[in-house]
Amino acid sequence: MKRYKNIKLILLTLGLIIASPSFANTDETISITVFLKHDQSKNLFEIKELLKGSNFYKHFPPEGVEVESWKVLMGIGQVVTLRLPPNKLAALNLAVERYGWKAYTTEFYPTYDLYPIVKKEIEKARK
Repeated sequence: MKRYKNIKLILLTLGLIIASPSFANTDETISITVFLKHDQSKNLFEIKELLKGSNFYKHFPPEGVEVESWKVLMGIGQVVTLRLPPNKLAALNLAVERYGWKAYTTEFYPTYDLYPIVKKEIEKARK
């Protein structure tokens, strides 16, 4: 049920982006953060074997999708932030479903960079 809630959130966000008048520029991209959550019933060797067996890294990220960051959250898994044109969202989803699901459980989140705004607030507060 939680997976469907996340998909609804992504679709709603994309709908708002696409409906926006500023979206007329076809060069626009979106950011998506993907949680690749470790299955702790498997050790790292088993996870790597599943990824190797499915050719995960051959297919993820799909062509046309740029990795902004790829971090580890110890005890949780990997967090990958990607930048992509909205028309690549289905390819991203399929790459994870087809090649990553045996190794990971996943969550997807629309993402944007808040730091420039926070940085201004910090600087303003410290004056």
